[in-house]
Amino acid sequence: MTKIVPFKALRPARDKVQLVATRPYYSYKKNVLIAKLESNPFTFLHIINPEFGKASHTKPNTKERFDHVSEKYHEFLEEGILFQDKAPHIYIYRQTKNGHEFTGIIAGASVEEYENDLIKKHEATLTTREAMFTNYLDVVGYNAEPVLLSYPHEQTIDDLLVKYSSSRPEYEFTTTDCIKHELWVLNEEETHNTVVAFSSLEATYIADGHHRSASSSGLKKYRSIQGKNPFPNEDYFLAFFIDENKMKILEFNRLVKTLNNHTNAEFLELLSNCFTIKPLAAAGKPSQEHQMTMCLEGKWYLLACKPEIIDNNHPVNCLDAEILTQAVLKPILGISDLKTDENIEFISGAESIEKIENQITEGKFIVGFILFPITMEQVKKVADHKMIMPPKSTWVEPKLRSGLTIYNINE
Repeated sequence: MTKIVPFKALRPARDKVQLVATRPYYSYKKNVLIAKLESNPFTFLHIINPEFGKASHTKPNTKERFDHVSEKYHEFLEEGILFQDKAPHIYIYRQTKNGHEFTGIIAGASVEEYENDLIKKHEATLTTREAMFTNYLDVVGYNAEPVLLSYPHEQTIDDLLVKYSSSRPEYEFTTTDCIKHELWVLNEEETHNTVVAFSSLEATYIADGHHRSASSSGLKKYRSIQGKNPFPNEDYFLAFFIDENKMKILEFNRLVKTLNNHTNAEFLELLSNCFTIKPLAAAGKPSQEHQMTMCLEGKWYLLACKPEIIDNNHPVNCLDAEILTQAVLKPILGISDLKTDENIEFISGAESIEKIENQITEGKFIVGFILFPITMEQVKKVADHKMIMPPKSTWVEPKLRSGLTIYNINE
């Protein structure tokens, strides 16, 4: 059983929604972030960066900084940039990118189900980041960016989404990245029917937002230890639920700055122990699992995994990202920690292959590996076995915006 709850969203005034809602601040280049803060007084980025333009600054990730975030948030409320719905609702959200529609619901997800592994994980969280986010939530008291949760296809839910999104949306706007956004506010009957429909699901899966969901669980535990009076909303966190068939999972590709003192010929010889190597006439992506393409100083190759390096009985070891790590990155290139080694960088499958090729021909990197995308079934298999995916295995879409629907924890 999957429990979702309606909530009284804090959200932008209709005439300002396209100015308030924003991509996460870390997705912007510094110069673009500054330009947005300078030119748009309504962007949610001002709440996240409350000291922009001020002479003095507090230290990042401190209570003092978080206090300023909270103050700016309340300023937005007082000025009417944000308002709160008077009754709890479920919200339908649809994002359209390059003709593909990502439709799902925004609701509260259960902390208890997260802790009981009914909301399933496939990524390890860093204790320091988890603690930082927990402290942040304790001070500011809201979730502004939903955790992305996927669920197996359920026709009843699909029928409700189609029916309830047939009317004109409350919000409809397009952002400068050419993505269309629509939001519907469900009435009491529609909200009830949606809650009932979701109760038939046995489990959901975190597609994006492991640290955010972990910190919501951590907040409830922290406040309990502190002896603070609990708020009912602490039992839930902001989430966007989407049919797994409507998501897109793209690969995360690897760019490497070193051959670990090997010549090109030596490197290719070492690769031949684990892969069948075929030169390619032009840049390209692999067409199937257990194949990857490689750009080595401007020359392209197709690498096909030899059967003996594929462990189909292990949910993680059979993944191409892990095969690349265990067969190439660690033993040949000397990259043992993908999270900290400065010789490797990652680029999502949303970026063009020309961008990857250009970075290699310009000398920023020596070699690049293009992987075949992991499937949702593979992700679920890892999560069902309570295992962890290799770092940077998936680039999941849709990418959600902050400040569109805000979940008040202290309520």
